[in-house]
Amino acid sequence: MPSISVRRLYQDNQRKLQMSWTAGTAGSDNRICVEADRPALALVGHLNFIHHNQVQVLGVAEVAYLEKLEQAEHSARLSELFDFPMALVIVANNLPVPQSLRDYCHTHDVPLLTSALESPYLMDVLRIYLQRMLAVSTIKHGVFLDVFEVGVLLTGASGLGKSELALELISRGHSLVADDAVELHRTAPEVLEGRCPPMLRDFLEVRGVGVLNIRHMFGETSIRPNKVLKLIIHLVPANDDYMKTLDRLSIRTENEEILNVKIRSVVLPVAAGRNLAVLVEAAVRNYILQLRGKDSTKEFLERHQAMLNKPDPDGELNDEDSAD
Repeated sequence: MPSISVRRLYQDNQRKLQMSWTAGTAGSDNRICVEADRPALALVGHLNFIHHNQVQVLGVAEVAYLEKLEQAEHSARLSELFDFPMALVIVANNLPVPQSLRDYCHTHDVPLLTSALESPYLMDVLRIYLQRMLAVSTIKHGVFLDVFEVGVLLTGASGLGKSELALELISRGHSLVADDAVELHRTAPEVLEGRCPPMLRDFLEVRGVGVLNIRHMFGETSIRPNKVLKLIIHLVPANDDYMKTLDRLSIRTENEEILNVKIRSVVLPVAAGRNLAVLVEAAVRNYILQLRGKDSTKEFLERHQAMLNKPDPDGELNDEDSAD
């Protein structure tokens, strides 16, 4: 189950959210994790005694509520709150921290942070951050590229020339996201975001040439830190017999399922004399047209059928059945 420590959350967001660590430093290794019945977006919320958020945020209304409670009721409510698992408490809006809350956090090893920012903005930032950090993920072998602003994953057997193809596409103005190992994170129910492992960032291995630093060779625009996966192009070795068996007018749409997300896929035969870079660009352009409702194969078949059904000058249909 994906999880992240409070220490990591604090380090990544301290400057942006203007946070300070007030109490509960012993709980810095507390883990924030996705629960089976709640998405990452539900991990952060205003102080709630019914739905116990892992990250409890106190804004103006919540601090005012605690201050209005009588001493006995105040202690009872805090005891009730801290009886449930909780990873982190944040007091927002640069509000003074109630001493009782500080004491409970210290006693129960729950980190207590303060922020100068307003609580709604703080929660929005943390929800997006946790959604990215706690996304379910997997690793796929291939080369991930940005081609015409579309995330394209090139897959296929080793030695087919995926890296060489990627290098040619980069030289044509497209961008590299990851080579060899691609991290795919499900950041939304139907969204897979591809990222590059830190160790491999900027590098592309081409057999016979070695490991190339694409950023140094082609500039900053040749690298993308991440991209949403939209299209998978699977390279397969092909000979004359294989090419003859292909259905040239097939209109069936293929999909590959990754982390329960369906991604459009295309099989691209690799044979001598084929310009794969041009074919990849054509496949991406065709995918973009299909998103706009334009299917070239379907359009051709409809035009062909219309020509067959068109009457000839003698008033008869140009159809094979018209001679019967």
